[in-house]
Amino acid sequence: MKLRFTKMHGLGNDFVVIDATREPVELTPARVRAIADRHLGVGCDQLLVVEPATRPDVDFRYRIFNADGGEVEQCGNGARCFVRFVHDKGLTSKREIRVETRSGVIAPRLRDDGLVTVDMGVPQFAPDKIPFVSESDAFVQPLEVGDRTVAITAVSMGNPHAVQVVADVDTAPVAELGALIERHERFPARVNAGFLEVVDPGHARLRVFERGAGETLACGTGACAAVVAGIGRGLLVSPVKVETRGGELEIAWAGPGSPVLMTGPAVSVFEAEMVLD
Repeated sequence: MKLRFTKMHGLGNDFVVIDATREPVELTPARVRAIADRHLGVGCDQLLVVEPATRPDVDFRYRIFNADGGEVEQCGNGARCFVRFVHDKGLTSKREIRVETRSGVIAPRLRDDGLVTVDMGVPQFAPDKIPFVSESDAFVQPLEVGDRTVAITAVSMGNPHAVQVVADVDTAPVAELGALIERHERFPARVNAGFLEVVDPGHARLRVFERGAGETLACGTGACAAVVAGIGRGLLVSPVKVETRGGELEIAWAGPGSPVLMTGPAVSVFEAEMVLD
């Protein structure tokens, strides 16, 4: 199987993007893992597939596979790369498109300055919507992780997030604690573990241990979830500059019931073809 692809990234969160609008691409978990392997394959955090729309009110269908081969609901940095890809490939002339995902419809817009703004939808806090096993709907809840208890805000941005506030993201135990939180029994679909440092009300620093990928240089939905958590706790004020290890995002949220708007870059790196078994 010969596979044509484009390598892209959003703030270092890197993707293999495949055009499946003209003919379907058969992707098994094993094939996804082979593509994502940084030594034996192309290497990526996620694989993104562009497919034809399955309903009349959207322009495309967007599928996301983590490096471990599992298909997931949403990816914010990937959404920015998605609109850049379909525009650069001439698949649409629209600068704003509506895209169908497993978690609903998003609306990315390619701006004149080259940045991309994505309407990521309204955050969900109800435990059954995340999903998160809890009898409480408190905004901040304790989570027992190993021999410690951390205070988290559980929120869905189309995919599940557990955000905790830390004094310094540089010294936070992201690898150790993130791996334990990702597979915590109270998150039946696993979870993205966010570590948020508040610099001032309009500036935050963030690291995210992503479900199925480990720590990445940036996580778009993680930045959205972190800002929502920070605003809800009274620590941040919209809009917020979110500094990740891969660069900066701007996140705006007007409060409960409102969608989260994410703005940042999307970059094409190279195009190539690989052969898969």
